[in-house]
Amino acid sequence: MSGQKNAAKKIALVDTMFSRGDMGKIALQTMEREAKVNRWEILIVKKTVPGVKDIPVAMLRLLEQGCCAGIALGMPGKMPIDKQCSHEASLGIAQVQLMTRKSVLEVFVHEDEGENDAGLAQIMRDRASKHALNLLWMLFAPQELSKRAGSGERQGKENAKKLDL
Repeated sequence: MSGQKNAAKKIALVDTMFSRGDMGKIALQTMEREAKVNRWEILIVKKTVPGVKDIPVAMLRLLEQGCCAGIALGMPGKMPIDKQCSHEASLGIAQVQLMTRKSVLEVFVHEDEGENDAGLAQIMRDRASKHALNLLWMLFAPQELSKRAGSGERQGKENAKKLDL
């Protein structure tokens, strides 16, 4: 109908209580700030689950309830079993994407990625905020991703050196 305002894009955000920092809060703040600056209409539906293995079902439910895309944030531990659980959760998230035909950005920070707590916190902040912005670009400004293709940009760590091809 002409004259009808576009509905806000509903975005699923699933985070975990096992994480040592509130990456969901960082992602939420980033998306709200960027949406306001760019006048993008969003509605974020947030669900917190115990750990990374619980993310796929929570994300599936939110996507089935009308969210157009999602961001999944979690922190696997540093033990071998934690890495295995992280892998299984990743497979579940991939299956959710295939089942719903909707994108879900997986934002996992492994507990052993930082050299110390301050370094780990910086990785968590950086990865959560940059992936939140990536999700908005996917939905509202895909040209922002296209112009960065092959640039070596990283989330949570320093960018890789770009190679001239």
